[in-house]
Amino acid sequence: MNTLAPALDAAAPTRAARWSQRLPLAIAVLALFGWLLWSVSARQALLLLVGVGLGAVLAGARFGFTTGWRMLVEQRDPAGVYGQLLLLALLSALSMPLLARFPETTAALGPLSVSLLVGAFVFGLCMQIADGCGSGTLYKAGLGVPLNMAILPLFALGSFAGSAHLNGWLALGALPPVGLVSAFGAGGALAATGVALALIALGVGRWSGQRLDLRRLPRRWLWGALGLALLAALNLLIAGQPWGVVYGFGLWAAKLATALGAFEPSANAFWSEPGHAERLQQTLLLDVTSITNIGILAGALWVSARRPESPRQLTGAQWAIGLLAGFIMGYSSRLAFGCNVGAMVSGISTGSLHGWLWVPLAFAGTLIGLRVRRRFGF
Repeated sequence: MNTLAPALDAAAPTRAARWSQRLPLAIAVLALFGWLLWSVSARQALLLLVGVGLGAVLAGARFGFTTGWRMLVEQRDPAGVYGQLLLLALLSALSMPLLARFPETTAALGPLSVSLLVGAFVFGLCMQIADGCGSGTLYKAGLGVPLNMAILPLFALGSFAGSAHLNGWLALGALPPVGLVSAFGAGGALAATGVALALIALGVGRWSGQRLDLRRLPRRWLWGALGLALLAALNLLIAGQPWGVVYGFGLWAAKLATALGAFEPSANAFWSEPGHAERLQQTLLLDVTSITNIGILAGALWVSARRPESPRQLTGAQWAIGLLAGFIMGYSSRLAFGCNVGAMVSGISTGSLHGWLWVPLAFAGTLIGLRVRRRFGF
């Protein structure tokens, strides 16, 4: 379901038209930045800008985690996966020393649980059908892709449902999180991560017949990996926690359900925990993940004025299957303690063992998801 078919050059907007579209967005972002700086905190104002940068890089480079995996399997083109490995290597080199140097920063740790095994596999399956992971759904929605725009609220609803059921899933079996930085120090964790990434690169090279050569890697994957690594490291330094996406989605839906009287947080094990309960009472603009998600949408909107997309038409059956996949993707991401960003990128780069378990399970799900895509003509 490649809903990002390139637009014809002849249809590209003129420079004046692009700026007329971008000016209101720039004014809105600057106004929100100023209000956050004055009324909320400098941290939240800076995180808004980090989010805008993340969105601009994701959309500008078309840095798709879902697409990279699909290219490897279907075309034996490893460029996207090599870009992701480069991102993980760069971000690990930045994040692990920060974690060791500043004890107030936290890693993206997740328990080794049954929910992780099930959630990662199902997420990998559904992200190929929905044509986007958590960050992919965000930036493609910002680009104006109809399917991803429709999936976004369903992803949020699914994430909320998954969080509400999470404790029941954890009761099926869970081991405590394992953090490599706390166990082996930044040096040991970084060395182990580097070796593991190198082994994956060797395996990908053998499978595809194209060994990793940065000189031949398309530039968009290079600058995309560098830009995302720098911005994600800034997110860790400013927020004190790694870049995430899924929690913000679930919080949005939880606040809406609570406001409508359809949900009682105090009766739920997850949302009655002090930290979650406090965020439900606060404005969304105080939540770290929410403010960066808003920034990602704005950054992708900025790029869309320069490079508009011409989405492909979908049948009614494809719409129904895609929307269902979006909801399940949200649900499963919460069970797996993150998506390609929260579990894979932030998990691995901050030394969480659960991130390393997430990847093979999600990739196995991707193999099934690609069959479903072909079966329904996506």
